[in-house]
Amino acid sequence: MTTTFFPTPVVKIVYVILALFCLTPFISAPVALFLGLAFTLILGSPFPKFNKTASTYLLQVSVVGLGFGMNLLDSLRAGSDGMLFTLFSVVSVMFIGILFGKWLGVTKIPSYLIASGTAICGGSAIAAVGPIAKANESEISVSLATIFVLNAIALFLFPVLGHWMNLSQHQFGMWAAIAIHDTSSVVGAGAAYGEEALKVATTVKLTRALWIIPLSVFTSFYFKSKGDKVFIPWFIFFFILAMVLNTYVAIPTVLTHDIVSVSRQCLTLTLFFIGAGLSRATIKSVGVKPLILGITLWFFIAIISLSFIYFMY
Repeated sequence: MTTTFFPTPVVKIVYVILALFCLTPFISAPVALFLGLAFTLILGSPFPKFNKTASTYLLQVSVVGLGFGMNLLDSLRAGSDGMLFTLFSVVSVMFIGILFGKWLGVTKIPSYLIASGTAICGGSAIAAVGPIAKANESEISVSLATIFVLNAIALFLFPVLGHWMNLSQHQFGMWAAIAIHDTSSVVGAGAAYGEEALKVATTVKLTRALWIIPLSVFTSFYFKSKGDKVFIPWFIFFFILAMVLNTYVAIPTVLTHDIVSVSRQCLTLTLFFIGAGLSRATIKSVGVKPLILGITLWFFIAIISLSFIYFMY
């Protein structure tokens, strides 16, 4: 739901210039998100459909590229640290989301979608389970808008909180991966915090994203929609393949360094597109009750994951 206010040629040219500027080292991930958001709120989005498509595929390509900068064995170690806690957090967020949503008066499907996005990986989880739950366009839009608004806040807020609480690189990477909804914001926050934080956050988040598969199966039973296709985030497997190649194949360091550098800049551009997708209409569509539900679940997962990380590390 994106509103175009002034789709003049000048606005389009400025938009393209800003997008290209996000590919330079001078723009960080949070700044790119802010630029996209500010541009759309002031002038509108001249390319709404392109925005949505580009942000989806560019994120996937960027994540795969980041895999060429990671060691498989180190990443598996990092991803396995919170495996049991991931199971607990996914189940508890889904359970609380369904019950609290019902108590708030949020209808069944949006409650379920917001809980799914919070529990696993934001918009990807909603896109996966939405069709299985027979969600209509309005229900999916409200759920996505709720998650995306909180994602934008998290990208700015989490690195500041991490430094304030003096979290280590590893601690912050774990926390960001568990408590921030969307993969793009997780990777962006990790990159803003540091090299190790980025590696831990990306690996743990993508490991967590695999829970889309069992959640999709559960959704088909919960909403009695047996036989629907299950969306599988295939780019995660390419990310793992990239790590395998980087670990066991003698790829020149110069090449892998360039791939990772380009991937980071593409991620920054992705966040510009995502910010540009948060139009006034999108923000207004959220409503008070779904937003309260989203914030409550976000606080819950943020606090219990932080407690777990402090206890374990």
